[in-house]
Order: sequence, then structure tokens, then C-alpha cells
Amino acid sequence: MPCIVVEALSKTYLLTERGGGLRGALTGLVRRRRRPVHALRGIDFAVEEGEILGYIGPNGAGKSTTIKILAGIMRPDSGRCQVAGRVPWQDRIRHVARIGVVFGQRTQLWWDLPVQESFEVLRTLYRVPAARYRDNLGQLSNLLGLEPLLAVPVRQLSLGQRMRCELAASLLHDPEILFLDEPTIGLDANAKLAVRRFIREYNQTRRLTVILTTHDMDDIEELSHRVLVLDEGCIVYRGDLAGLRLASGARRQLVIDTEGRTPVPAVDGASMREEDGRLTFEYRPGEADVNAILAAVTSARRIVDLAAQAEPIERVVARIYDRDHR
Repeated sequence: MPCIVVEALSKTYLLTERGGGLRGALTGLVRRRRRPVHALRGIDFAVEEGEILGYIGPNGAGKSTTIKILAGIMRPDSGRCQVAGRVPWQDRIRHVARIGVVFGQRTQLWWDLPVQESFEVLRTLYRVPAARYRDNLGQLSNLLGLEPLLAVPVRQLSLGQRMRCELAASLLHDPEILFLDEPTIGLDANAKLAVRRFIREYNQTRRLTVILTTHDMDDIEELSHRVLVLDEGCIVYRGDLAGLRLASGARRQLVIDTEGRTPVPAVDGASMREEDGRLTFEYRPGEADVNAILAAVTSARRIVDLAAQAEPIERVVARIYDRDHR
């Protein structure tokens, strides 16, 4: 049964515009120009309990507006939305007690307080019983390696350390649903892997429902069970990543390291580029034959190594954006 249901959700902003310079400022005082921006255009989707949904799109697509509505921060212009049986903006106090939110570029921790004291403040705000708080903090500290950080002021933490603390802070009160907005932004490779591993394990052990918005397609590939692609307030794709590749006409790549400089014959249905003896062939399944590619290469050079791989998901998603803007 879905724990989140969204039907015909719409939201429009009115942006005030004015010309530049003093003249523009004075004109704006007398006669303001307003331009409507349709952030959401009647979107529909549902999220199952325990699912990790990747919610992706370019800047300005409407992702943050959706999250703010689901979190009860904003009221839509029209449409229906229920999160765990609650209408977020109508039952906000009860609703926020059952959700967790992590914004990669904002903090819910107190900058000058030690991490432990920030957690205590949050425990009081959410009215978490002392015994349950101790159990949750112990489990989260073990999973995220927080023990050495608890006495450290938040301002002294590295970005990766702070993000681990932000995740713990969002889960201390046992939320049913977690909204993650760019949780790995700015993190180094090791920190990203640690955050992804924690989210995946916590989802599996607690059946926590997660909505993940990010521009990092590695996050999407590693974590999401399903994806929604949003563009200009409309959902342009819904399904798994394999279906996304198929719907976009994604290509496959065959990368071959070779010895020699003899020109390699062209292969019907495949494009080829070369850099320092490395040949990269791109083709759509059914349009080119791998055996024909290998035959063409071996007719001219000796193969040292080869690897087959799917087209990077970033290019797949970018092609969907480009297609919908034509």
C-alpha cells in the first residue's frame, strides 16, 4: 500500500520583475510586472512503504517545491497529497514529528554547540523518550561512526562528518519517511560511499521510505529502487533505471585497448573514437553487432584489453531533458 499519494498537484509562483538601474527601480515602485512560473503542473505519483524513490530533474524543474509540499512547509494551489494518511499542510505538527529531512546545503544542528548537545535539543523538540533516544543514538553512532564526533562543536566538523551527523539528527525520532535533498553534495569519494552505504542499510533494516533528490547520478544508481524524472513541472519518466535507458535510446559502449596505429575499418551502426590506442565504440542494441566490431578491430590491430559498459546515466538523463525541450 502506498505511504505517499500525490494526485494532480499544482503550484504556481508569481515572480516580480523590474528593469535595471535607478529608472527600473522607480518604475517598479509604481507599476510592478509579475510573471507566473508554473513549478508543478498537475503531477501524479505514489511511493510504496520501504521504497527509495529517486526524484531527479534539472534546476527549476519543481523538485524542491514537491519536497516542501510533502514536508508540510508549503501549500499547493490544487491537487491532493497524503503522506502516511496525513495531509501535510493541514496536520503539520503531527506530520513533522513523523518525517525526517536532510538538506545538503543547510543544517539542522546548532553551529557552536557540540554535536551531542544539538542531538539533545532535537530530542526535546521531538519529545523522544529518554530510553528510546539512547537506543537510537547508540545504533546511529555505531552505523555512522559518530562516537569521536559527539563532543566536537558542529563548526569544527568537516563536511563529510557534518553530513553523517545530519543523517543521525534526522533519524533520532524514528521517522516513517526521510526526505533527502542533495545529501552527498560536496563530499569526497569516501564520504559519499559511507553515506550511501548507511542509507541503503538503514532502508533495508528499518523499511524506511526515502525520497532522494540529487544531481549526483551515482547516488541514484546506487540507492534508488525507482526513479521519477521531472522537467518544467511535469513528470517525463517514471520507472526503473533499465527502463530509463531504454526509453531514452541509450547506447552501449565497447572500450578496447589496442596496439598499433593501423586504421580500423568503420562498423555499420556504431560510432568510434580513439585516444592513445583506446577505441571506444558506441551503438544501440540491435543496430550493431559486437562480433562485427571485434572483427574490424582484430583485422587491423592486436587487442590488449576490452570492457563493455552501459552509457553513463548522466548522459541518459541529459538526453531526456534535451528531447523534452525541443
